[in-house]
Amino acid sequence: MPTTHPRHAQARRALRAHRNVRTALAASVAAALAGSLTVALTPAAAAPSEIPERTAYRGEVEVVRTPTGSADDSVLTGQVFVDADRDSVSDGDEEGLAGVMVTNGRDVVRTDGEGRYRLPAFDNMTVSITQPSGYQVPLDEYNIPQFHYNHLPEGSPELRYGGIAPTGPLPSAVNFPVVESAETAAAEQSCVIAGDLQTYTKQEVEYARAGAIRDLSDRDDYAGCGTLFVGDVVGDDLSLYPDIKDLVSETNGPARFLPGNHDLDFDAPSAEHSFDTFRAQLAPEYYSFDVGDVHVIALNTVDYPCTAAEDSPEGIEERCADPEGRPAYNGRIDDDQLTWLQQDLDNVDRDKLIVVASHISLLNYADEGSPVHQVDQVNRVHELLQGRRAVALSGHSHTIENLKTGDDVEGWRDIFGVEGLPFPHITAGAISGDWYSGAVGEEGYPAAIGRDGGRPGLVTLDIEGNEFRERYTVTGESDDVQTQLGINSPTYREWFEERRAWNADPAGEAPELDEPLVVDRADLAYGSWLTTNVFFGSTGSTVEVSIDGGPAREAVRTQQMRGEAVNVGVEYSDPYAVSQQLVHGGSLADRTMHLWRFDLPRNLRTGEHTAEVTVTDPYGREFTDALEFEVVGRR
Repeated sequence: MPTTHPRHAQARRALRAHRNVRTALAASVAAALAGSLTVALTPAAAAPSEIPERTAYRGEVEVVRTPTGSADDSVLTGQVFVDADRDSVSDGDEEGLAGVMVTNGRDVVRTDGEGRYRLPAFDNMTVSITQPSGYQVPLDEYNIPQFHYNHLPEGSPELRYGGIAPTGPLPSAVNFPVVESAETAAAEQSCVIAGDLQTYTKQEVEYARAGAIRDLSDRDDYAGCGTLFVGDVVGDDLSLYPDIKDLVSETNGPARFLPGNHDLDFDAPSAEHSFDTFRAQLAPEYYSFDVGDVHVIALNTVDYPCTAAEDSPEGIEERCADPEGRPAYNGRIDDDQLTWLQQDLDNVDRDKLIVVASHISLLNYADEGSPVHQVDQVNRVHELLQGRRAVALSGHSHTIENLKTGDDVEGWRDIFGVEGLPFPHITAGAISGDWYSGAVGEEGYPAAIGRDGGRPGLVTLDIEGNEFRERYTVTGESDDVQTQLGINSPTYREWFEERRAWNADPAGEAPELDEPLVVDRADLAYGSWLTTNVFFGSTGSTVEVSIDGGPAREAVRTQQMRGEAVNVGVEYSDPYAVSQQLVHGGSLADRTMHLWRFDLPRNLRTGEHTAEVTVTDPYGREFTDALEFEVVGRR
């Protein structure tokens, strides 16, 4: 059955404003402009986390140090054990867990029948385990999993944000406690993927708390898999990590992190130490974990300071030519990580679903023409996953992209020689949306509409066995809210150009789009169309439009994803998003891979009309929306 959802709140207000009296629209626009000056200093906090005690296993990794130290500084030993009394200490009567993957970031081994492991040891390594399905690693007080140990005897070089404190000599043993968990054993899982929090200030931390974190605190469907924050956890100011920890303490499942290009120690002397503060505060640079029939791989795809390699695409050599004098970042996986990735996958059953998460996308639509904002070794990763059921997820571009197997675009071919995706690639959008831009609403956070017209939110993979379905949840909305409607008319297109020019050089009175949902005969004669921005729309989605209850007809997707170049410009824009962005600030939604166009009949009668839109996604889920608009003889 179709699911009818409330319209976007701002769009509904605009529609009502236009319905009878056009002057009311001007008043509503003035009110919106006034609202854009509002600053919410203290948004309401989300409710404290109430993770059930059976899930909230609190503890830490056991680091054993003896007066004599390690018997062999070249080898680290330890045990993965079932922590029956939940005290994080490997008591003599607690059983070891066999077959658990343990890594030093290069090598991967499995524990023996008693849960013991041996790994080559070296300075500046992170030792971690892959949480096995049916077990839970301990969580700290902030719900952050504790499953790794950083070994850096002398500590980080002097860094503004501290890095890793000296760890001293190699421990005698590093033991990893786990407890049995029905949540991680279940074949049905919901894994939340959260794009760029990217808080630059404490005010933006509160925006996140009032928005996506509040939404997560209201959900109870992700206790097993938890939330994976896919990089740019903060916006360069790493002193905000404690604030982020406080945020995720309000969520209802494990909170995991991977690094982004705004999580860097920019003052690190080399790439070896560029994520030391992230490692000390949050997580390893890369790692894996299992839940149900799913193997999740968290990658570090940020190389800083970058250097070009033999397999780097054209353009990287110039960007990365001076790592000391003019350091820059690039989308790349280092050699140690690639070695680890291959060994990690070699130890995973081929019938498991592989979820590969990263900050910079392996490939994406928004930056399809950029060698920097995609990953140099995308082909190598594709090769390693050949024949497996897989999905890639990422952040970075602040766009929402649900790319399906076979999708193709010109830049991927030109830069990487990739002709069609071998498995789905999803860009999860961003909690910060368009960097917390736009008007601050009554809920306590900005509209932050993205450059693809999408609204901030979260991606969830709903998994059963090794199959998944993805869904997108707009911040502050139910899952039924999936669309944004508008009208692209000659009047709108003229205003677009005038307002963009005025914004670049403000002189005189700003051009206003007074009646965005009114078209006149000239607008119809010269081409007007209804736009439907389907936030998680993809190949396989259909959009049908019925005008005034008439026969439903299919809309056309503006970007076909068949190997063509990216379509950019006012004709490919989301008019509702642009009308907000050009007035309230932010990026410009003049390109997207999830916009559909329905040409309005030129002979529409004068008067009010209703367009009913039905979206059907590739899984057969239906969503309906409606837009009221008016046809007049002349403006």
